[in-house]
Amino acid sequence: MNGLGKLGRPLFAAVFAIFGLLHLAMGGNMTGAVPAWAPGPAIFWVYFTGVAMVAAAASLFTGKQEKLASALLGVLLLIFALTIQLPMVLGGDQMAMPSLLKDIALAGAAFFFSAQAKA
Repeated sequence: MNGLGKLGRPLFAAVFAIFGLLHLAMGGNMTGAVPAWAPGPAIFWVYFTGVAMVAAAASLFTGKQEKLASALLGVLLLIFALTIQLPMVLGGDQMAMPSLLKDIALAGAAFFFSAQAKA
């Protein structure tokens, strides 16, 4: 792997460490994004996804269980895209389109990292 390839994994991991920490620090501000049909309190899902993103970032930073962690991160991102951003876009909120595309692109990158990781 060349220098740029070695730079990609920690950059990708850093983004999810930050996203996850923001979920944990500002969870109360994010509960409105949780679909109403999700079971239990919305704050649980905000914190749960925050912990999941921090765990995925730690896995990518350390190389431990990165195949599984990045695959699960990709699934989480697709769930975000399909249950949060896509309904907003379909409801006429075109400001949600960048978030939809971002989550789809990041899911693709997570699946790429999973495919490249050692078993």
